[in-house]
Amino acid sequence: MTLRLPAVLTLAAALLVPATATTTAAAATPGTPAYGNYVALGDSYASGPFIPHQRTDPLGCFRSTRNYASLVAERLGTKLTDVTCGGATTVDMTAPQDVLFGPNPPQLDALTPDTDLVTVTIGGNDIGFSDIILTCAQDSVLDPFGNPCTRRYTAGGTDRLAARIDALAPKVAAVLQGIAQRAPEAHVVVVAYLRILPPSHGCWPVVPISVGDVPYLDATQRKLNGMLGARAGAAGATFVDPYPSSLGRDVCQLPGVKWVEGLVPTAPAFPVHPNAAGMRAVADLVVAAV
Repeated sequence: MTLRLPAVLTLAAALLVPATATTTAAAATPGTPAYGNYVALGDSYASGPFIPHQRTDPLGCFRSTRNYASLVAERLGTKLTDVTCGGATTVDMTAPQDVLFGPNPPQLDALTPDTDLVTVTIGGNDIGFSDIILTCAQDSVLDPFGNPCTRRYTAGGTDRLAARIDALAPKVAAVLQGIAQRAPEAHVVVVAYLRILPPSHGCWPVVPISVGDVPYLDATQRKLNGMLGARAGAAGATFVDPYPSSLGRDVCQLPGVKWVEGLVPTAPAFPVHPNAAGMRAVADLVVAAV
């Protein structure tokens, strides 16, 4: 997922390091499975925008050398091909993604018959993550203690965000089918999204989401993660859900505690995205799962 905000290249430049798409990690930790060819797929919750250091292959993907895939590869001692890219949708798994100094090639093109480990985080941009966050933040200005965003997305008795998630399910299934076709021997891990909001109340105005909208948006994220888990199960993939373990680590927590930054980050990370601690937490879960 990627939140659209004004130009951020000055900050990005300070975090850049040259890198190639394929890196070789350190020796594997004793007792871990041996994987030789790991491919990481996904959006900005996998790429790690603004987490130092940022790679330049291409710059517009905002891919960190300390995202969860890089940490997993380091722990497992495997070669990593990281094609994650901020803003990616399910369409970008099979089509080039137009980004700054790009494009980023179709992500599934990185898979080969000898790929033996794949992680994928995808779907947030398909349901309109950026617009949802910005719309709900704008709605909160006039009704901070009500539920204006909930009313907006459920007007007429239809939950439009739930409908978007339902419509996304077959697209995720198609991505997993495409992975299986290109890398039939791979251990595939579907990685869901870290918790963004607390279960209730929130922390308006520090994070400008109306108090009454927090439960609805939290439930929407749980539905998204639940759908990803169901699609993973149907495809025979492993599912890693960092949502439960990130209770008390949401955007409303103090610096050094939170795993996802707010609209005004307090650590190097893109707004409403995982910081370095969040990436480490996800990497721990992935390593334990494989």
